Amino acid sequence: MVKTYPPAPVRRVVALLAGLLVLVGCSPRMYDEVPAVRDAKRAEIVDSWRSADSTEVTLRADGTAVIRLLDGQEFDFDDSWRVSGTGRWKLTDERTGWNDGQHVRLTLTSRTASATRTPGPGELEPSAGPEPAPETYTWTFELQRNDKKRLLLYFFFGDPDSRSAYVLERAQAGSTAVTHPAAGVLRPLSRPGERQPVTASGTR
Repeated sequence: MVKTYPPAPVRRVVALLAGLLVLVGCSPRMYDEVPAVRDAKRAEIVDSWRSADSTEVTLRADGTAVIRLLDGQEFDFDDSWRVSGTGRWKLTDERTGWNDGQHVRLTLTSRTASATRTPGPGELEPSAGPEPAPETYTWTFELQRNDKKRLLLYFFFGDPDSRSAYVLERAQAGSTAVTHPAAGVLRPLSRPGERQPVTASGTR
């Protein structure tokens, strides 16, 4: 049986396209090197969690949640909406999000209020005006332990490749902070309501 092959130019084009997909693809697995939390207990998640700009998320033992002024995740953050309402949450081992290990899935099931975030320094006003807040929405929170082994919840906002982290801390933990998850360095914000892009060397 004679084997046939595509012409050499076709093979070169296919190889080139495959290489480009590897170079520019934004696979969720690209941050697998971020230290993953695998030992979190559900009881550790049950609490009120706060961030800048009066954001607060209360995760209850019965799996329900109360959300106040929480921004959208990743590119949805750029739409400037903030939502309040009720929903449900779960601690999951499912392979999701931007790193391995456990995640918290939070779903807004009933929106009770919404607001529009004022763009911060360096942010552009949406050209067509702010997008309306969604009636329902789901966030996937990554987990990290800080140098005191306290649990943090975070997701990336804006372009995930920028590694800008939207961090929630326990209400009693005090200061709001932005952290680079891979480096594990906690940086208090310079003033309430400020969130800073975090950069790191060696990030792919």
